[in-house]
Amino acid sequence: MSDNNNAPGAPGIAARWTSSAKSGLGKAFDDSSGVIFTISHGILDEIYYPREDLASIRDMEFLVTDGADFFSEEKRDTNHSVKWVAEGIPAFKIVNTCRQKRYTIEKEIITDPGRETVLQRVKFKPAKKTDSSNLKLFLLLSPHINDKGGNNDGWVAEYKGVPMLFANREGVTLAVACFYADFIKRSAGYVGISDGFTDVKQHKKMEWQYKAAHNGNIALTAEIDVSKTQEFVIAISFGAMEEDAAHHAWASLLDGFDVSLERYVDGWKKFQKQLHSVKSDRNAIGKHFRTSATVLNIHQSKKFPGGIVASLSIPWGETKGDDDEAGYHLVWPRDLVETSGGFLAMNSKKQVLQILNYLMATQEEDGRWSQNLWLGGMPNWKGLQMDEIALPIILVDKCHHIKQIEPDRLKRYWPGIKKALSFLIIHGPSTQEDRWEEEPGLTAFTLAAEITALLSAAHLAEIDNDKEMAKYCRETADYWNGEIENWTYVTDTPLSKEVGVDGYYMRINPTQQNAEEVKNNTIVIQNRNPDNGKMHLWELICVDALALVRFGLRAPDDPKILNTIKVIDAKLKVDTPNGPCWHRYTNDGYGEDKEGNTFPQNGNGIGRAWPLLAGERGHYEIAAGNIAGAKEIIKSMDKFANNGLIPEQIWDTDDIPEKELFFGQHSGSAMPLVWAHSEYIKLCYSIKQKKIFDMSPHTEERYIKKKTVCPFAVWRFSWPCAVIPKGKNLRIELQAEATVRWSADKWKTTYDTDTRDTRLGIHVADIELKEVETDKIYFTFFWKKANHWENQNFTIPIAS
Repeated sequence: MSDNNNAPGAPGIAARWTSSAKSGLGKAFDDSSGVIFTISHGILDEIYYPREDLASIRDMEFLVTDGADFFSEEKRDTNHSVKWVAEGIPAFKIVNTCRQKRYTIEKEIITDPGRETVLQRVKFKPAKKTDSSNLKLFLLLSPHINDKGGNNDGWVAEYKGVPMLFANREGVTLAVACFYADFIKRSAGYVGISDGFTDVKQHKKMEWQYKAAHNGNIALTAEIDVSKTQEFVIAISFGAMEEDAAHHAWASLLDGFDVSLERYVDGWKKFQKQLHSVKSDRNAIGKHFRTSATVLNIHQSKKFPGGIVASLSIPWGETKGDDDEAGYHLVWPRDLVETSGGFLAMNSKKQVLQILNYLMATQEEDGRWSQNLWLGGMPNWKGLQMDEIALPIILVDKCHHIKQIEPDRLKRYWPGIKKALSFLIIHGPSTQEDRWEEEPGLTAFTLAAEITALLSAAHLAEIDNDKEMAKYCRETADYWNGEIENWTYVTDTPLSKEVGVDGYYMRINPTQQNAEEVKNNTIVIQNRNPDNGKMHLWELICVDALALVRFGLRAPDDPKILNTIKVIDAKLKVDTPNGPCWHRYTNDGYGEDKEGNTFPQNGNGIGRAWPLLAGERGHYEIAAGNIAGAKEIIKSMDKFANNGLIPEQIWDTDDIPEKELFFGQHSGSAMPLVWAHSEYIKLCYSIKQKKIFDMSPHTEERYIKKKTVCPFAVWRFSWPCAVIPKGKNLRIELQAEATVRWSADKWKTTYDTDTRDTRLGIHVADIELKEVETDKIYFTFFWKKANHWENQNFTIPIAS
């Protein structure tokens, strides 16, 4: 059947994305080209344009038939070999070999550094002479322009007499052209109904040739004439209009693949030459150091310098549709600051400054940073995660410490830092969501980040000659630091008895009470259902306690840390064929279920082991002086990588080959994960330095060496302290100017103490109690601006 009209079957079946298991990704290092490609299963997966957070195709592959009985799909019916042309140079050579031994497809994939074009040089090699004349080759491309598979338009047309395929959605157009071999048939159809895959699989040739398919989930198809030549170049190009995209495609093809290849490789070679050498004791550390450096750069935006998306993938993408268009190609402030450490380790200080500038440019008016955001700064998810407020403050101070920020720039940043500091102090120390974006409460990682941020801000305040603000920040840090064990450390639980320790830091405390008082409370874990997600707080173990060492708040040989490590290893460590790895926390539900079905599975998912957590453990081993142990961990991370790309999670149990799940290799979650690559780079450099190279200079000095303690307890309306330890003073923190009237003898004698303004949204009154003999303190407030009393009295007991 041949039909020159519009394709039937609109809008096609529901659109889906594709596998997150990338084996390659690339873009030009130069700024002239803004197109990014990914590779999986031997074919092009998502191509991103015009930005790193906007996908524009789902995938592009070849189909092969003999016109009669044989049908083969490149991504499913071949064995794949994908290789980087050189370490850290993101140009790829792919060999896909038909499992029925009928053909081989060899490809080289790059982008044109001067245009918005992805180029593929292809060699189609029939295995038998008899197949040279009867095997047919078809190109199949699925547009998902501007992050949507629905509502795409596709058509066939010519540009300057050159036959091409086109697609468009919302102001972005793609064009597909071929050089050396011709498109002899072309069609645009609706996926699952009238597309080329349905046609070719059914008829073993192209029976349908539709000129257009509008407003649907579409696919573009072309038969390539391989009767005269079996070597050709495919260009996939982008622009605002049809002629823009077509011009890029044709100009790239005329310029020649070799010209683009030379410029593309040279750009990345120049970058690689700038990197630190990572060697120790004459041996290289980290097999994938240079590849990881490239991964970080590929994920960095060209249009929004310093903006880095978390991953050019959509976890379990083959099951996700247009409602899941964001995937991981968004900016998480947490991941961004973690990634900045990777650039510091690579000696790429320019990129660190760009990251810092990006963060300051995307800060919200009230001082917070959004949970995650599109590259332009528009928030996506709405959660509040206090570590994402703290980490940018730490980064500013770190950059000042290494003399990366000149005084004028710091002055420009300081108003934003003060807003973030105010937000942190008013809303902390508890967080609406932990760093895993799930549970509310008090958690070791968030506390460690917040306390470090307070000390960092104190240092920055001193630079601004605000000694009173610096003093208040340090005192608040001291108070929160002194409460970590009260808030999160539990003893004498069934788990501590099982492991043989007296106690451990639990994952999270969702209350304002001491951990010992609430350890038997229960919560239902996120990503689980009530049947399998209900747990006691004492059962909740998380690797986050290691952050207390990583940030310099606790010594690596602190008995409480050593106890917790024993519990972590008993409950979260898994030994894989590729080495040890760790789960995030007990009963994690973010992963495939036990049969390997994709997440989510009605709350039956099982969180798998995370390679970046192996990197974090490696940093603990360095802090503990076990450099050899850290080196063994980085070798495991090397083995977890897929063609140099480090996944978010690895499969942690027996192989399920039919679902491509193998013990110690990537699962269906994000791959690569930029945060994991950054942790890998930092671990390489920390091993070389034989210390955690990016630890804050303030924390270790104050809490491990000087063992600074806080002389007071703090009371707030939002966080009233339950008791004042005897010998400590009382600090009352309010959000308005007031006079505190207080008594130590049931109001027989009263004293008035005026608050002082911290200029951070908090007004403080300090009440000296060290010389007061009483078992209770009584107080109320007179609000100065409102000119009235609180009309309520408050009481706090004093206890040994």
